[in-house]
Amino acid sequence: MAVKGKGLGKGLDSIITDKRKSAVPEKKVEAGEQLFVNINKVEPNRDQPRRTFDEDKLLELAESIKQHGIINPLIVQDRKDHYEIIGGERRWRAAKKIGLKEVPVIILNLTEEEIAEYALIDNIQRDDLNPIDEALAFKKLIDDFGYTQDVVAEKVSKSRVVITNSLRLLKLNSKVAQMLIDGKISTGHARALLGIADPEKQYVVAQRVFDERLSVRETEKLIKKLQTEKPEKITPKEQAKLEVIYHDLEEQLKTVIGTKVTIKQKGKNAGKIEIDYYSMDELERIMKLLKSVINE
Repeated sequence: MAVKGKGLGKGLDSIITDKRKSAVPEKKVEAGEQLFVNINKVEPNRDQPRRTFDEDKLLELAESIKQHGIINPLIVQDRKDHYEIIGGERRWRAAKKIGLKEVPVIILNLTEEEIAEYALIDNIQRDDLNPIDEALAFKKLIDDFGYTQDVVAEKVSKSRVVITNSLRLLKLNSKVAQMLIDGKISTGHARALLGIADPEKQYVVAQRVFDERLSVRETEKLIKKLQTEKPEKITPKEQAKLEVIYHDLEEQLKTVIGTKVTIKQKGKNAGKIEIDYYSMDELERIMKLLKSVINE
């Protein structure tokens, strides 16, 4: 993929030398040189687009490195007291797992804007980012550097529609977003779920999609049906009865859990339960109690 913009468009081949050199502190190292450095002198980029790392895949990579070494050097920025990773954090993490003392690096001299752009493009080219991390990376380019969606689309060789749809995923309920990160739902499912404005309802439907293994098309039909359904009206008499029932249930739960419990009604057949705690010890006690009930 051709990468355009400030120095990056030249391609790595134009700034990387073929010679492998050992890092010598007193010698000035030129940008673009390849050398080996102490792995403890290398640190991750705090603004790295990739937030999650699959542990199983890291172990597989670590085994490959143990057998064949690191074939592609890490791309780093010289921060004087350490080298900051621009590309190759997975290789660095895997190398640390097997106790590697040195890693091959190529030092680049980039602006902060170029570092953010390079890190994003490197991850996208390797297909390493989950949809939420990718969306956050696009948002960072827009917020931090004033890129338009058109410019971001050009930088990463995607259409503007793809960028727009990606950014929309950041409006998901945080629990639904985590389901997307965990692979419990697909990007298509997530886009369909954005049609549900209420965050809690969105999560409930997402759980149903996962539990029932609904396809994207089935999810779209379900959401359309839910949107056209008229909510059941509760008469004052029914409401009064429900309040008595809820109050009785709250007292029963309070007796069992040993702290204040509140049932909040959301419609005729929906709501949520809130459990109060007043210290970390009490929270731990409640968690143990709930786990023991679940495991019975």
